Amino acid sequence: MAKLKGILLTEGMHGMLSQVEGLAKALEIDFTHHTVELNHFWKLIPPNLSPVSQSVFKKINHDDFDVIISCGRKSVIPSIHLKKKANKKVFNIHIQDPKVNLNHFDFIVAPEHDSIDGKNVISTKGAIHYLTESEINENKDYLQSFIKKDQRQVWTLILGGPTKYYDYSIKNIKNIFTVLDKLLKKHDFQLVVIPSMRTPINTIHYAKQFFGDNHTVIMDVDKKAYLSALAIAENIIVTCDSSSMISEAALTGKPIYVANILPKKNDKRFQRFRNLFRELNITRVLGEEIENWNYQKLDETNRVANIIKQKINS
Repeated sequence: MAKLKGILLTEGMHGMLSQVEGLAKALEIDFTHHTVELNHFWKLIPPNLSPVSQSVFKKINHDDFDVIISCGRKSVIPSIHLKKKANKKVFNIHIQDPKVNLNHFDFIVAPEHDSIDGKNVISTKGAIHYLTESEINENKDYLQSFIKKDQRQVWTLILGGPTKYYDYSIKNIKNIFTVLDKLLKKHDFQLVVIPSMRTPINTIHYAKQFFGDNHTVIMDVDKKAYLSALAIAENIIVTCDSSSMISEAALTGKPIYVANILPKKNDKRFQRFRNLFRELNITRVLGEEIENWNYQKLDETNRVANIIKQKINS
């Protein structure tokens, strides 16, 4: 049987791309990416107040598809419109809460901490993503030419970036680095610092200055370095602003410490996510007593894909 064809609709942000691409790969469909652009003042109007019309968004020049996978507010109306206008049966899947009637979609994939209920809702523990165990293992040796050649255990620090909830001020970052510095001196481990697309350049330079030449700071966004750092780490630290990267790290089954930042505004939704991961024995808070623990590797992307495959095939 020929592969199904899919189109992926996002606003172009890395976290969204990771989710739609991860699901598309797990569904084993051929796919193309499309960055959604809304027209005029529709950029300011929420989806539940927008008409399901081509006038809302710039035309997506693609008309041969069986599956639409969308993520983010801007992609809600395009997904509904393209499904309605298709001249054949099309399945549309939206990742995250679309904030419209859920019946516009065949499937909604949303994390448990979003508290969405519906017969077409598939709840996930954390965020789905595009990482796979095989990809992590294949890149294990990539950092060998970067890191220090000694017998110290490797710990990986994964940095997110500022959001409307969390500020990457020098004060906040220094608090995290100071806690880490005490730990690495006490336990004699080697730190590898990995930035992401959202990490401010001044934060990366500050990490280089703070930790010095005895540790490794990757200065550029480098997916292979990220994968390698996950593979070689004894323990993983992720900043609290990135639920997606905490979810990605949980694919390794390794201890994960969350580096907390005091929120600028109510972050209850993120607290629910972190509380869930703690209850699942996946995470601890950076600054707690260092310990080793195990948990079942979290591979929600393939679990969700298998549910969707069964329903599409039936």
